[in-house]
Amino acid sequence: MTPGRREDPDTFPRVTNSSVQSPRESPGRIFGRFLRFGLLAWGGPVAQIAMIREELVDRERWIPPERFNRVLAVYQALPGPEAHELCVYFGMVAGGRLGGALAGLGFMLPGFVLMLALSWTYVVMGGSNAWFGALLAGCQPAVVAIIVRAVHRIGSHALTSPALSGIALAVAAATLSGVSFFVTLPLAGIAHIAFRRDGAGVAHLGLLPLLPTALQTAAHLLPTPTLLLFYGLRSGLLTFGGAYTVISFLQQDAVVRGAWLTNAQFLDGLALGGILPAPAVIIATFVGFLGAGFAGAIAMTAGVFLPAFAFTLIGHEYVERLVEYRPAHAFLDGVTAGVVGLIAVTAIGLARAALTSPLPIAIFALALLLAFRWRSKFAVAGIVLAAGTAGLLLHFMA
Repeated sequence: MTPGRREDPDTFPRVTNSSVQSPRESPGRIFGRFLRFGLLAWGGPVAQIAMIREELVDRERWIPPERFNRVLAVYQALPGPEAHELCVYFGMVAGGRLGGALAGLGFMLPGFVLMLALSWTYVVMGGSNAWFGALLAGCQPAVVAIIVRAVHRIGSHALTSPALSGIALAVAAATLSGVSFFVTLPLAGIAHIAFRRDGAGVAHLGLLPLLPTALQTAAHLLPTPTLLLFYGLRSGLLTFGGAYTVISFLQQDAVVRGAWLTNAQFLDGLALGGILPAPAVIIATFVGFLGAGFAGAIAMTAGVFLPAFAFTLIGHEYVERLVEYRPAHAFLDGVTAGVVGLIAVTAIGLARAALTSPLPIAIFALALLLAFRWRSKFAVAGIVLAAGTAGLLLHFMA
């Protein structure tokens, strides 16, 4: 079956797509369309996916809704930002592999350029401008609140059994003990497979904190562009459970092991990313810039996004078959449960850096309440900006 659309959208068939003609657009039109999507990419993956679906499926009808649901299910099971992967897929529908590459590039480009500019501004002004510092200090507890909300949201969907909850706790304990996620997450998937077979997998995971340090990632490596590209690729390939997984990976690499950022600086990067129309993984640009300048920003951003391009451009059909392979489900469920534990530990570390006095704690509490109650694609940006404004006001009144 070839995905596509009819010339007349009013006669679009909603049951099959065998008579649907494939949409063909020029490379320039594909790039421009998805560049516009990137400029409007507020509100995280849910809002971004809804925007793409409304235009390309509901209004222009490139593919039937049934096909869209199946494609989305594939990318939700894969690592990487789903909205970006969908853009690559739709670009490929309209213009082959060149169209897919241009669509993915167009969608990520606005966020990358804006984050690169803000990263440069941060390095130039961050340590010397008191107002800029006050703005970011107000944002930090709000960012922690948003991450806590993400842990709750992802956990409510992923931890659907006592076994999966046990895996999340075991991975959290191992991470706190210093064991690398490069070790814990694959073992989390294997443990869930073992539990499904004999009920013993989670008990075996309890040994994770006792793993020798030889299995852990080397610390304090110089953040060269080549190393940052590797960190980005590794994060992009292991981003199960959503974009907040990348946040945990990068925080471990840049703060815990690499030590070229502090938790406070990492929170500042998350705050800057939170006000941009971009996927949350754009934090990679900030981390890379502070590690090795412009070259580092390009290298780490490329590393994080390359798997999202590759899964679609090279092997979408093969990946779709893999995701539908039932024995793989138990492994993916275990990895996702481990991700919940990893993100929870990240939230704890960032909270220790941000919630150091009553005022940040108060901002955190209000931001957390808003994060649970505010249903809007502008919620994250609104919460971060409101917290930053509070930081400025408190600085002015001090």
